[in-house]
Amino acid sequence: MSLATASSASVLPPTVAFDADLIARYQRAGPRYTSYPTADRFTEGFGVESFKRYLERRECAPGAGAWSLYVHLPFCATVCYYCGCNRIITANKSRAVSYVDYLVREIALYGALLGEQRTVRQMHWGGGTPTFLAAEDMARLLSALRSEFDFLPRAELAIEVDPRTVDAAGVAKLARLGFNRMSLGVQDFDSDVQVAVNRIQSEAQTLAVMRAARDEGFASLNVDLIYGLPRQTPDRFDRTLDKVVGANPDRIALYSYAHLPELFKGQRQIDEGELPSAAAKLEILGRAIRCLTEAGYVHIGMDHFARPDDELAVAQREGRLQRNFQGYSTAAGSDLLAFGMSSIGAVGASYYQNHRDLAAYCGAIDRNVLPIARGTDLDIDDLLRRSVIHSLMCRFALDTKAVEDQYAIDFDSYFDAEREQLVALASDGLIELEGGWIRVTPRGRLLVRNVAMVFDRHLRRGEQRARYSKVI
Repeated sequence: MSLATASSASVLPPTVAFDADLIARYQRAGPRYTSYPTADRFTEGFGVESFKRYLERRECAPGAGAWSLYVHLPFCATVCYYCGCNRIITANKSRAVSYVDYLVREIALYGALLGEQRTVRQMHWGGGTPTFLAAEDMARLLSALRSEFDFLPRAELAIEVDPRTVDAAGVAKLARLGFNRMSLGVQDFDSDVQVAVNRIQSEAQTLAVMRAARDEGFASLNVDLIYGLPRQTPDRFDRTLDKVVGANPDRIALYSYAHLPELFKGQRQIDEGELPSAAAKLEILGRAIRCLTEAGYVHIGMDHFARPDDELAVAQREGRLQRNFQGYSTAAGSDLLAFGMSSIGAVGASYYQNHRDLAAYCGAIDRNVLPIARGTDLDIDDLLRRSVIHSLMCRFALDTKAVEDQYAIDFDSYFDAEREQLVALASDGLIELEGGWIRVTPRGRLLVRNVAMVFDRHLRRGEQRARYSKVI
């Protein structure tokens, strides 16, 4: 069977089908492919000087695109037991003030290296809890960013919000600062589940923040949910979904809880006996997908859904969707600069990551050195495989002839070692191999990570260096 016959076929419309038996058969751990190679391949051999070389090449390249920016704000006032993010639990607001001091200095270090290419089209603040910061510290941080970068008039400025930390006045302050997109952590409205994960958050709080965001003209609202948490049942989660859908957010992220207490200390507070069974968890997922699709949401990929007129859905239909370290994105082709401890950026054919430890991060800045701890160079094989994986993850389809033309290869010969796995996936109905295209079927779209893993050279060589979450 040839995988690389020329064809003018188009990408299938974004639909998803739930097949519990297929999911159970293919359930395994694997990367989320916010990058390729994945972050566990980064090494300390890639440091500040390596990054500077890529930045210099970009500055010399004519027509380099606008930047994306990511700012990591790690502080949280309380611990949510399920969380696996790199965060600092404290009630001491002065720690955030000091941290912003270091961020401002880090931004200045980057500013000293940049030439004329300083345009920004997209920025995301994540955490932790970005709204842990006082409004004046947010303003100070934004002022530092605006002093070094030129934000496009319609740039996307997104922030993650804990609804427990802001009210309508706080949302208005965010709008005045220029934020126009918001992602709200909800997880589950059920009170018993909230007690079990130590995140008490009323429905009224959340809906009030959403209404305020709409009143202030936020262009996009995302709600994060998690299924598989302790004390969840299909019926209980149905009620949460009904409330969320009734609030009409533009996007909904439906994450699977990954219970890894050996890696994340907070998860040791969770009673494993209260976690839903594998069968119950799958039923929760299946009912959630049915609820969201019946409500008109489009499956963007993996665990993300969006209204048909949302920018992510439009970008997917137009073939512009991409993935970066914030997940699915409309900023195709944008290099990413990252600020703050543990944050990850991408410039040219490279990835880099800042120190994960706060003391190491601050120590580097005290020495007037960029706080880059590790990273990786991408060779031509990495670039080729990244292109293949991202096409499958973002468009559910791959035009093998286009890959041949771009990389001057014979697709069948180059990926001969992958052929057997691809044929097996096709036999099981996850993909279709026809007319020079690899298409992920509606039944296979929830398992698109499994399809992408076929092309991961490092996994095939047994080079896994991290614990991955399960695909569902």
